[in-house]
Amino acid sequence: MCRVRLDAIDEKIITLLVEDARRSFADVGGRVGLTASAVKRRVDRLQAGGAISGFTVRLEPGALGWTVEGYVELYCRSSTSPKVIRNAVARFPEIVDASTISGEADALLRIVAADMHHFEHVLEQIGAQPFVARTKSVLVLSALLRRPVLPHPDR
Repeated sequence: MCRVRLDAIDEKIITLLVEDARRSFADVGGRVGLTASAVKRRVDRLQAGGAISGFTVRLEPGALGWTVEGYVELYCRSSTSPKVIRNAVARFPEIVDASTISGEADALLRIVAADMHHFEHVLEQIGAQPFVARTKSVLVLSALLRRPVLPHPDR
């Protein structure tokens, strides 16, 4: 992945869109001193370069019935590829993030569930995958900080 070069205006545009992706290009332009068409050209360039991969909404899991959240360390049997892990965990809608990691565990999963019984059921299904040696889970008591990725501050 090559790094996209951002100037100060690009950074402001990204920050404004992260705050509210539904802002119009005219609104963004008014805040950064550009016309709506100039903002659109920049956004198109940022999308083409991969800096902006899409537009979405942020949801509150608890308001949607996901009352339990946990992280699961996944310990795999020898030589399990990231592709095998990804294909297996992608089948579970409760797994909202999955990454390979350094250290003893092979992957870290973030799971949301309706309740403890649901969480336990998902954990059992993950543990039953043929490549899984064991799992280690922790439950989230309260989310202290969640923020979107913004442009790197050292530019």
